[in-house]
Parts: sequence; C-alpha cells; structure tokens
Amino acid sequence: MRGCGFLKGTQMNSMNNEKTLSGKSKYKPIVYITGLTAALAGLLFGLDIGVISGALPFMGVEFGSSTLQLGDIVSALLWGATFGALISGYFSKKYGRKYTLLIAAVVFALGSIGCAVAPSADILIGTRFFLGIAVGIASFTAPLYLSEIAPKTIRGSMISMYQLLITIGIVLAFSSDTYFATYAQIFGHLGGHWRMMFAVLAIPSIIMFIAIYFLPESPRWLLLKGRKSEANAVLSKIRNTEEEVQSEMNEIAETLKVKHDGFKLFAGSRNYRKVIFLGIGLQIIQQLTGINVVMYYAPKIFEIAGFVAVAEQMWGTVLVGCVNVLATFIAIAFVDKLGRKPIMYAGFVVMGISMCMVGIMFKAGLDSHPALTSASAVHPQQVMTFTAIAFLMLFIIGFAMSAGPIIWVLCSEIYPLSGRDLGITASTATNWIVNGIVALTFLSLLEHFGHGNTFLLYGLLEFVFIIFFLLYVPETKGISLEKIEENLMSGRRLKDIGQ
Repeated sequence: MRGCGFLKGTQMNSMNNEKTLSGKSKYKPIVYITGLTAALAGLLFGLDIGVISGALPFMGVEFGSSTLQLGDIVSALLWGATFGALISGYFSKKYGRKYTLLIAAVVFALGSIGCAVAPSADILIGTRFFLGIAVGIASFTAPLYLSEIAPKTIRGSMISMYQLLITIGIVLAFSSDTYFATYAQIFGHLGGHWRMMFAVLAIPSIIMFIAIYFLPESPRWLLLKGRKSEANAVLSKIRNTEEEVQSEMNEIAETLKVKHDGFKLFAGSRNYRKVIFLGIGLQIIQQLTGINVVMYYAPKIFEIAGFVAVAEQMWGTVLVGCVNVLATFIAIAFVDKLGRKPIMYAGFVVMGISMCMVGIMFKAGLDSHPALTSASAVHPQQVMTFTAIAFLMLFIIGFAMSAGPIIWVLCSEIYPLSGRDLGITASTATNWIVNGIVALTFLSLLEHFGHGNTFLLYGLLEFVFIIFFLLYVPETKGISLEKIEENLMSGRRLKDIGQ
C-alpha cells in the first residue's frame, strides 16, 4: 500500500481540481446525466412497490381472492426481490454493472406486462415474483454503479438520487392508481382497470433500457477485469483533469493487488467479515425503523380522521408519497456537506419522537371512536387524529432525509472492491428478507402486543440505533472508496475507516 501522505496529497489535489475559482464544485454535465440515468432504476423500483396498494382491491374483486391469497400477491414481490438481490452479485461481477441494469430493465418490462395479463391469482403471484427479481437486481446494482462512477465529493448526493427516484416512483404509482381507481368507480368497472396500473409500467422500463444502453461501464469494474484502457477512457469522460484520472486509476490499481474474490476474502479476512456484518446490520436497521408500519397504517388513520371514501384515502396516500419525495431532497442537499452520521442522528430522533407520540395516542384511544366530521364543533378525537397524522408525516420526513437514502449510501461505500459484489449482495438480500419478515409478523404484533405498544416499540428502537451508529458506523463523507478500503484492510475500527 502507498503511504498515507501520498494518498492525502492526491486527495487534496483532486479536491482542488474539483473547485472553480468561485469555490463551488463543478463537474462535467455527463456526471449528472450518468447519475440521473442510472437512478432511473429507482423510479421503476418505486413504481412496482407503489402500484400494488391501489391495484389490490380490484384484484380481489376480479379473482375472488381470500385475504391470505392477497397477502401472497403482495409478498411475492418481496421474495422475488430477495432472489434478485442474491443473483445480482454474480451478474454484476461477470457481465458488469451496466449490463446488469439492462437485464433489470428487460425483466421490469416483461414482469409488468405479465402482471397485466395474468389470468388467475396463482399466475399473478408468479409474475409478481418475476417482477420482484427486477426490483432486487435494481436495488443491488444501481447504488453500486453510482458509488463507482461518482466523484467522491458528491457521491452521497448521487446515490441519494436513487432513493429520490424511488420516492417519485411511489408517488407516480399512487397517482396512477388513484386515477384508474376513480375511473373504475365512475364507470362501474371494478375488476379491469388494475391491469392498466401494471401495463403502464412497461413504458418507463423501455425508456430506462434505452437510456442505460448509452451509459459508460463502471471504471472500477473495467479495471477489475483488466480492461485498463477502457477504464481510463471512461474516467477521462467523467473527470475534469488528466491528473484526477491518473490519481484515481492509481488508487484503484492499488486496491486490485488484493487478488481474492468475495468468498475467499470472507474466509481469510476478519476485517472484511466485520464490514459484511456492518452492512447487514445497517439494512436491518433501515427496515426496523418502522417505515412499513407507517405506510401500512397511514390509510387507516386517514379513515379514522373522517376520510371515508376510497378516493379520499388514496389521495391521502399520494400526500404521504409527496412528503416522502420532498424530504429526500434534504438528504441530497446535505449528505455531502454535513456528513452521513449527523443526518442519521437527526433522523433517528425525529422518527423516535414521532413513533412514540403516535403510540401514546393509540394507548389513549385514538382508534376507539370514529372521528366526527361536523363543521359545527371540533371533537377532541379529531384533534388527536389529526395530530397523529402530523406525527406520521413527521416520521416520513425523518425517514426520507436519513435512513431511506443514507443506508444505501453507506452500504455502497464500505466494502473493498474485490469483495464489493458479495458485500452488497449480503446487505441488499438482508433488506428484502427483513422486509418480508416485518410484513409477515406486523399484523400478529398488532394483535398480541397492541397498537400503541407496537408503535412505542419501534419508537424506542430508533434510540437504540443511535447507539449502534455511535459505536460502529464510519463517517464516509468526502473519502475515496479506495481510502476507505485501505483503512478497513489495515485493521482500523469500523467507525474509523472513513478517516
């Protein structure tokens, strides 16, 4: 390994080259175009997650499905995403990040059409699983590609764009569902329009395929495969100066002196095993923040508040999605200025207070009486209900500005290059497995532990997660991936590998 002084010098030179005379960072337009195009995978991810909320009631009407079968339709995507995440490491390492994203776009399009034409609930479950494979591949490959293509000083913002596109996809799906649901109600077609909700998803899938086809391959993957001249050509297109290009090429070349692949590295390196378990822990934390609990309960609380019509409740979910989108801009604006950990601490505090307050309101009888909607008087139950809605929105802000995007940022930064595919496979698969477990156990937890206690439990967990971040999670703001790897493999404590 080269000396720390040399690395420090090259990093300072790189940062100076990234500054204009006015002191503001400036990058070639292709950097932002590439980042936004790769982040389109997040848009499709969000569309496929969001579409099911509006389509599910109409599926139940057409197929006469039981509650259990509807649950299988919903969860099939989660298990397909788990499988997709597990196979992504192989595809991204063998065929490259770019072509793995192209595979995801094809599966998105075919899966969307398959869901739209499914003749039975059982076949729909199968096509939802197939669609989930694309979601899993996208959730693995897009953050990985963005981390390897982005300049280190805006890496967090570029990876956060992926999460932003997820939230935009969810809002678009909610809006599309609301449109088709309203149209179906007006004309009395209670079964058919859910198919259009899925069919329209093929259009952005095709657009994503065409756009990604013109992206460059990851220079780090090219060097991993010994294609030095191609890697140099890509970096020359996306970096400002030849000095930056050569500095980054040299840093990547140093990391490639470690010849082990991910599995050999896992068996032979205690330091690598530590960071694998850190990535797994981070994804468990993201799912245990309670975001799925809030998304599940938001429509119910809108109903308690007096929004009894289906269309009103669906527009309420659109509002939730819009708040999710807007709050993600907080992470994009500050993740590379303030750092990852300060934003996470703020997010945990906001989420913890919000969940505890909603839990307290449930214990005080939030759902024991229907809210009164008469304009003649304000009922205390209404005050409590609208306060609960405000805290739910505050929770979504806390999640969207912190755990939503920043967990993906951290998990795409902490692994060494030769073990990055295995590391992100493990962490991404964990995300989907825990997601599925939360979905399966949430209703039982509500039934046996109580609504108020369930929200209080998730609220208290937020403060436990602060301790985990204090003890184990590094600050990676402004540090090259290669420097993070050098610190890790030299045996530094996990929380110090970003120094």
